[in-house]
Amino acid sequence: MIAYLSGVVREVREGSAVVVTGGVGYEVQCPAGMLAGLKVGEAAEFSTRFIVREDAQLLFGFPDADHLKLFDLLTSVSGVGPKLGLGLLSALPVSALAAALIGADVKLLSSVSGVGKKTAERLALELSSKVPEYLAAGAGSAVKRATPVQSTAGNDAVEALLALGFREVQVRAAVAELLSQDPEASADTLIRKSLGRLR
Repeated sequence: MIAYLSGVVREVREGSAVVVTGGVGYEVQCPAGMLAGLKVGEAAEFSTRFIVREDAQLLFGFPDADHLKLFDLLTSVSGVGPKLGLGLLSALPVSALAAALIGADVKLLSSVSGVGKKTAERLALELSSKVPEYLAAGAGSAVKRATPVQSTAGNDAVEALLALGFREVQVRAAVAELLSQDPEASADTLIRKSLGRLR
């Protein structure tokens, strides 16, 4: 079992990164938010989950134990595989996702690409009492007032994305996470990166 990985980022791909440690390159599938913060040539650390299937051996990496905990809970639900679990963690910050599960927010869960209403209902039913409440800490600020008032670029990006028809809660969560990684990001950058997560 590979529970932790530390190494130098050799390559960042769509949906995964190649990390070299001990002369071996490991392909690690990560949430979109983590991938956006990885830089080729720099060191990175991952809390990992190694999944073996008949046709593949897959390594999933996360920035911390909270992401990994939520990933394990998501994939414990029937019909929710690693790819969909990763998709949920890519679309929403941990606090917002945990709050949605605890509060059985089927509408928010089903707004994530690949999650149908029945799957969202199953997630809410099975996990509402299993998700630790501490994971939802800060969800109010992450969801309700995600972009800081003083961030003109953030507000502009939110307005533009809302005009395209995306859900407000999901838009604000995506923009907030991007701003936390790069507070100086321009509205154009925020819109482009948010679109990659929201579609």
